[in-house]
Amino acid sequence: MKYLFITICIFTSINVIAQSDSSNSVYYGRTTGKLPALSYGMGEDRLGGAKMGYIDSNVLLKIVDSVKDMYTVQLSKYHTALIEKAYVKPDSSSPIKKPYHLTGSFISKGDSLFDYVNIYLDEKLPYKSWMEISPSKIMIELYGVQSNTNWVTQLSSLKEVKNVYYNQVEDDIVRVTIELKHTQHWGYSIAYTEKFLSVRIKRQPTKLDIRQMTIAIDAGHGGSNGGTSGIKLKASEKQQTLLFAKALEKSLKKLGVKNIIMTRQTDTTFDNKDRILWLQQQNPDFEISLHLNSSSKETIKGVSTYYKHIGFRPLTATILKRMLELKLEEFGNIGHFNFALNAPTDFPNCLVEIAFLSNPEDEKRIVKPIFHTQVASKIQLGIIDWLNAMK
Repeated sequence: MKYLFITICIFTSINVIAQSDSSNSVYYGRTTGKLPALSYGMGEDRLGGAKMGYIDSNVLLKIVDSVKDMYTVQLSKYHTALIEKAYVKPDSSSPIKKPYHLTGSFISKGDSLFDYVNIYLDEKLPYKSWMEISPSKIMIELYGVQSNTNWVTQLSSLKEVKNVYYNQVEDDIVRVTIELKHTQHWGYSIAYTEKFLSVRIKRQPTKLDIRQMTIAIDAGHGGSNGGTSGIKLKASEKQQTLLFAKALEKSLKKLGVKNIIMTRQTDTTFDNKDRILWLQQQNPDFEISLHLNSSSKETIKGVSTYYKHIGFRPLTATILKRMLELKLEEFGNIGHFNFALNAPTDFPNCLVEIAFLSNPEDEKRIVKPIFHTQVASKIQLGIIDWLNAMK
């Protein structure tokens, strides 16, 4: 009777585990929509939770859980991420998935404009990328994959890429390292092309002359997105950012810059994701986004610059240094910032929060045309300082 009781208990435990496993529904989907992004967790602020980064469309995702408007994605054995449900579609391919995927050969080469690192993969799998500095590198982690790479080819047509190599850092994670020749990161994009994950890398311009560069200027907000407003004079952020953007455009043209891209010239609605997609098509050398800050405390004031990727920090630092010459308070140089137009890795970018509309003293300066001209001049000088530091 004792042995029968133990046997029944063991059988019952196994049955409970089996039922628990079967209740954990795992299914597969693929990324879709405008700029799908993986997030680290459920944390939120006014700009959304911290993002791992954008990924390409049609990437295979193993979905293991659902929380509010997010899916939990199993990237590898020990790593998960979250993605908004709106950016996932059911996977229409075979329901039988491989227990593992393999990398193949790498080939790195250049054309007349860019360098490329092409990584063979037998499936469109999730990835994460980031920049490193001193020395400058592009780092990419490929999830749910084992290495079968025995050829890493580098052709002499490469101009910016110095070295390419990889490590199998976990059983199902391959980390790719792309060493660059120049200290400054000029940007890169990642997308799947047939059976390859292709990394397109921008080269440093031959001449670091501001007059020969393509510069994008983004006037924050616009149209139905008014932004914040002033506390005393009720100045509108969307109107003032456009005035600052036009002042910067005028200053650059006077200097001799011919290629200037404006995300808006009038009070028009332009969604931030659409701005990013449009700017990616325009392929500027760098981009400046202009905004005005706000706080619940009237006493907080000053100027700040923002970046997300460490490789783009130098531009933000030189612009802030010049802006402080206007005798504005320093609010800081802020990294890992979760603003949409800081997120692209395609080109150096800098968000300038010129001053606080919620501070009466700052607001009084913001509305003056002479201040628009002064700000434009300092941003221009900050850009030139950044370029000169690379010569």
